[in-house]
Amino acid sequence: MTEKVMEFADVKPGKTFVDATLGGGGHSRAILEAMKGRGLLVALDRDPDAVAHGREIFQAFENIRIVRANYSQLPAVLDNLGIEAVDGIVADLGLSLHQLAASGRGFSFQADEPLGMRMDGPDGGPTAGDIVNTASAHELLKIFRDYGQEQYARRIVDAILRERQKAPLATSFQLGQVVAGAVPAAARKKGIHPATRVFQALRIKVNEELVHLERFLECFPACLKSGGRICIISFHSLEDSMVKAAFRSLEKTCTCPVHLPCVCGKKPRAKVITRRAVKPSDEEVGINLSSRSARMRVLEML
Repeated sequence: MTEKVMEFADVKPGKTFVDATLGGGGHSRAILEAMKGRGLLVALDRDPDAVAHGREIFQAFENIRIVRANYSQLPAVLDNLGIEAVDGIVADLGLSLHQLAASGRGFSFQADEPLGMRMDGPDGGPTAGDIVNTASAHELLKIFRDYGQEQYARRIVDAILRERQKAPLATSFQLGQVVAGAVPAAARKKGIHPATRVFQALRIKVNEELVHLERFLECFPACLKSGGRICIISFHSLEDSMVKAAFRSLEKTCTCPVHLPCVCGKKPRAKVITRRAVKPSDEEVGINLSSRSARMRVLEML
């Protein structure tokens, strides 16, 4: 949704922007081109591969600083760079095409890769393989239902438990096959691959994505100048709900009962630019099917 981002982000030469999720660099490139060599772009990513790739493809640009960090650490990153506040922030919460196609970390059920799913590389906590091979039935059900909203979670969990009794589930392709086999034949004929929600749920759990999003939504207002805008693209209804609620909270005025004089003194800190989530065009979905669930919301600080 790069065109949509650039339509709302108000990027101009001389301004300071943040790409909070560098990924494959698509949004960063568009921002740098709009800056025309003037201004500064700070690009963050927790994935070491994304950082290395970004430093390679943007080595000709002098006005970009690429930092390996989670976007929930944005205040610390800006402080380290001596930046008090920025003019705009873009955060794309989806996986990059590189992570899906060639990361070697098991994000895709179409690849035969080790079940890792850690965005920050091999370091860190439990992997997706650890979870599917050791978590209890109750824990797996909760993950698939809460983070994946998977209606066939019980059948899928039962299939995983049967398979792991024989041998640990080792690869993304193997897990994808187990999940697909557990879903009723009629459901397998519908649009998305039957393992999509399970893989999404595991990725969210492994990387604590909702935890980091909550922290980011709490800290980003202090990082934006008055008039600065933030564009957040989410791919999951839970993420979108969190973004929507955070934006509305920043826009709220007095919270006192309507029949009483105001004692809270609460004033709006921002205004919501997109009353409804902006969705990708049919043309974009046709080119990039993974964009079909993208939802972008935009806020401007007062």
